[in-house]
Amino acid sequence: MGPPPFQRLLDEHREAVWRFLVASAGRDEADDCFQETFVAALRAYPRLPAGADHRAWLLTIAHRKAIDAHRARSRRPRPVAAETLDGRSAPAPAGNPDGDLWDAVRAIPHKQRAAVVLRYVGDLQHAETAQVLGGSEDAARRNLHEALTNLRKEFTR
Repeated sequence: MGPPPFQRLLDEHREAVWRFLVASAGRDEADDCFQETFVAALRAYPRLPAGADHRAWLLTIAHRKAIDAHRARSRRPRPVAAETLDGRSAPAPAGNPDGDLWDAVRAIPHKQRAAVVLRYVGDLQHAETAQVLGGSEDAARRNLHEALTNLRKEFTR
């Protein structure tokens, strides 16, 4: 029995991939990463071995696209803070109450960031996270631990 039609694969896993990309790459980058993920998956789909874990395979591709987006974002010029007429910085606009948290998540190293996103957004266990990241279960567990330690330091200052 061959693999399911690609459209069925897309329908079954689009939400998990989308949530992962929004959390790891940011809302602004998620659309492009999502499209790039499924274009790359469509190209590689005929070579996918029978019995492969489709969700982990797609999340692996999405993880790599998120890394690419993060690298590209680091090369772009950063806007400076807006100033008011009296020379003071303008207050930050009210927005997502968790925005600071996800900004901090996006600032940690990519393997740690992916471990947090896969665990808390994708609801993957350590073994599944290891499969997506291409490492051992112990490494996935360690990446998550280090990420949470870094985030706690950031928010307890």
